[in-house]
Amino acid sequence: MTEEKWKNILGHIKDNFKIEDEGNEYMEDEGGVDIDYVVFQGPLGKIRLEYVSKPVILDKKTTFSKRIGSETDVQYVYSQDEKSQKLNVYKWDEDGENWVEIDAENFKLE
Repeated sequence: MTEEKWKNILGHIKDNFKIEDEGNEYMEDEGGVDIDYVVFQGPLGKIRLEYVSKPVILDKKTTFSKRIGSETDVQYVYSQDEKSQKLNVYKWDEDGENWVEIDAENFKLE
């Protein structure tokens, strides 16, 4: 998923559906994760789309000891300029009152 595709999808949703919520979130973990989201009423009910952009993992460093009971620590090295993007799609479950993930590959807006 590229940012251009996300903007096209977002424009299509704004043109054809009623937007209930829209915004973005930033989380410090995993090298800094940006999440742009939109919640709208679609033909399947209440839908939430999330465009997640996070740094690419360049290296994984594991520190450990061979002693019994010692801890293992994993540290990741993240890229400063390369990002990976992903689209998450959720449908609101009225019975459970929570978001249920839908396979984004099968989700078509056109």
